[in-house]
Amino acid sequence: MHLKNKNIAIVGGGLVGSLLSTYLSRQGAIVSVFDKRSDIRLDGNSSGRSINLALSNRGINALSTIGVSQSILKIAMPMYKRVMHSLDGGLTEQQYGKKSEAIYSISRHLLNAKLMNIAEKKLVKYFFNKECVSIDIASNTLIFSDETKNTYDYIFGADGAGSIIRKKMSQSSKKMNSTVKFINSSYKELTIPANSDGTHKIDNTALHIWPRKSFMVIALPNLDGTFTCTLFAPNKGLNSFASLVNSLDVDSFFCKYFKDLKQIIPNLSEQYFLNPTSPLGFVRCSSWKDHNTILIGDACHATVPFYGQGMNSGFEDCFLLNQWLDIKQDLGHPDIDVFLQNRIIDTTAMQDLSMHNFIEMRDKTANTNFLLQKKIEEWFSNKHPQKWEPLYSMVTFSDMRYSEALKRGKIQNKIMSDIMKVNNLNNVFSLAELEQKNIEKQILDYLI
Repeated sequence: MHLKNKNIAIVGGGLVGSLLSTYLSRQGAIVSVFDKRSDIRLDGNSSGRSINLALSNRGINALSTIGVSQSILKIAMPMYKRVMHSLDGGLTEQQYGKKSEAIYSISRHLLNAKLMNIAEKKLVKYFFNKECVSIDIASNTLIFSDETKNTYDYIFGADGAGSIIRKKMSQSSKKMNSTVKFINSSYKELTIPANSDGTHKIDNTALHIWPRKSFMVIALPNLDGTFTCTLFAPNKGLNSFASLVNSLDVDSFFCKYFKDLKQIIPNLSEQYFLNPTSPLGFVRCSSWKDHNTILIGDACHATVPFYGQGMNSGFEDCFLLNQWLDIKQDLGHPDIDVFLQNRIIDTTAMQDLSMHNFIEMRDKTANTNFLLQKKIEEWFSNKHPQKWEPLYSMVTFSDMRYSEALKRGKIQNKIMSDIMKVNNLNNVFSLAELEQKNIEKQILDYLI
């Protein structure tokens, strides 16, 4: 218990703030969590955020350390594969990893509530409707909207992409540069209702994608038989949110590009105009620490959601900080700056990977050559698991540093691009042909 009797405040009672509070309490700290929202356990989905998320290895590891992963996986749905829906309604499947490997669709609301309950059992105190409006970095003092002030030994900013703690840190320190960058796409959520008997209308063991080049829809299953769909599209131009002005526009758009989806969402236009259109973007910071105030999660590395790593990377922040504390035993140890700078390198790589996966999901999953390349990679990886791990598996099913996964992924993609071109593999669809062309040896030669 390396933080025994240290008085620590966490601004933000979301997923990362709640998990962090449990970790710090286990280290002996007296932890207070301040959230500007009311208690979501009483008010339902008051956050207005996405109602389900993809939990994977990094997040599960962080939950396992505090002994709660199995209870949380009971409220999640495993997704073993992608199912791509073509324009004509045809389906193509792509396994995420090995047959037993899955990512898990989980309700943000249920997970947040569960993490709050776990934290309170560890004597963490929550203060709701308590909005932090400023911070005095030098004195470790939080200032709230009700004009009260509290001073702590350490303060963590876990208050999301719009972090007030990050904003005040940027204003008070010349060493810290932070940027918030929005991409030229936004998202809107829709719901596929359950069948009358409560079952799912489409395969509930998969994440579904309707890739259409500049725009796409994805769908994740929920426990109640519904699917949460997300339309990602440009903000302006052809086939953009700006072009969908009325119900006729929406009906025409979905009839043309997502006919099979429209058939299973009876009130699609109504949902479309009822649900908000939300922006997509990144937060990047040159430093996460000033005096005894530290940023964590989306407050310092919010990302686009296309690798499902936003929550998972935030949970990994908590897990790795706890590991570091077990070794260094003190948040005031000077090596924390090195630890945080390494984490900045990795979360920046995670953001780059997320944007790359956006392009892949939107543009390439409908491309037969791309799908063939992935099949060849899977075939080679199964034969030589120690020599080749697909990029998706490195990111999603391992604890490899994001920066290392990005580096290896670039090397492997260059190898596969060369192999595909040199051997004219665009029309190869059988293992016999791959063996005839000696593809296995060629890839091995690249790896020497």
